[in-house]
Amino acid sequence: MAWNVGRGRKGRAFVLGTASVAVLGLAACGSSEEGAGESGAAVSGVLNVVAVTNVYGDIAAQVGGDAVEVTSIIDSASQDPHSFEADTRTQLAVSKADLVIQNGGHYDEFMDQLLQTSGESATVINAVEVSGLEEHAEDEEHAEEESAAAESHAEEEEHAEEEHAHEHGEFNEHVWYDLESMQKVADQIAADLGRARPEKAAEFTANAKAFSTELDGVIELQEAAAAEHQGEGAAITEPVPLYLLDHMGLVNKTPEGFSEAIEEGSDLSVAVLDQTLKIFSSGDVKVLVYNEQTTSPETEKVLAQAEKDGVPTVAVTETLPEGQNYVGWMKANVEAVTSALG
Repeated sequence: MAWNVGRGRKGRAFVLGTASVAVLGLAACGSSEEGAGESGAAVSGVLNVVAVTNVYGDIAAQVGGDAVEVTSIIDSASQDPHSFEADTRTQLAVSKADLVIQNGGHYDEFMDQLLQTSGESATVINAVEVSGLEEHAEDEEHAEEESAAAESHAEEEEHAEEEHAHEHGEFNEHVWYDLESMQKVADQIAADLGRARPEKAAEFTANAKAFSTELDGVIELQEAAAAEHQGEGAAITEPVPLYLLDHMGLVNKTPEGFSEAIEEGSDLSVAVLDQTLKIFSSGDVKVLVYNEQTTSPETEKVLAQAEKDGVPTVAVTETLPEGQNYVGWMKANVEAVTSALG
C-alpha cells in the first residue's frame, strides 16, 4: 500500500502556488510601532515571523536567532490544527508579520484567508511546495497510471478513476515528518531572512546549515532502522507519521479506508473497523503509531486491540511537545519506533 494516503480534512483539493511568495515584499521591522510583535512592543531591527505551528516556529527561531521574533499560531499539543479557527488576535499577528510560514497542502487553509485580508507586507513560505513532495507524488502516480493503462482497456478506465480521485486532493500533507523537507524549509527561511537583513545573511545560512547537520544525525538513525527492519509492517490511525515510517523501511498495513475516515472525520463502516482490528493478530504488524492529538471511539478500539494482541504502540503528535525542539522531537520519535520494533 502506498504511504501517501493522507487527504486533507473534508476531501479538500490541492491548489498549486509558489514556494516562497512575496505578498508585498519582505522588509525588516523598524523601531516604530509598525515593527511591533503581537504584543505590540516595538522591536528595533527584529523581523516578525509568524508560523502556523510551533514546529515551524522552532525551525524559524533556530535559523533566525536573535534577529527574529517568532509567533506560533498553534503551539500546544492539546490543539487540533485541522479544526483551528483563527480570531482577531491571529489576524493581528499575521498583519504585522514580515515572514509567514504555513504548511500548505490544505492543512491550514485559514492561513490563506488571513493573508488575503491582512493587507500588510509579508513573504510566505509554503512548506509543502518547498518540499517538492506533492509534485513527486504526482509524477509517481502518473507513471504508475500510464503503465497500468497500457496493459488493457479495463486498466485505462481505472486510470481515469484514479485521476479523478487525485483531482480531489489525495496527498499526505504532514510534510514536517519528512526530515529532508525540513532541511529545505530551513534553507528557505535563511534565504528569505537574508534578503531582509543582508548584513546577517551569512549568519542565517550558517544557522540553517547547523540545523541540517543536526538533522542528518536523525536521518542516519532512520537509515539504520531501515537496514534492520526493511519491509516490516506498521499500522497507523492517521497519516501523520507516514513519511518518517517510510524512511525507516516500514510498510503500511492499515486498511486505507480506516486512516482516511479518521483523518477526514467521516463515518467509518463496521466492516472496515473490523478489518483493521484483525490486522494486529495476523503477525504482519510490528508496531502501531497513533496520533494522540486526535482520538475517537474507533481509534481507542484500535489502540486497545493492539495492546491486547501484544503489538507495541507509539504515540506521536502534530505539534511540538512543550520543552522540546524539532530535532530532539524527531529523534525521540525515531528512537521510540525503533525501540518498539525490538
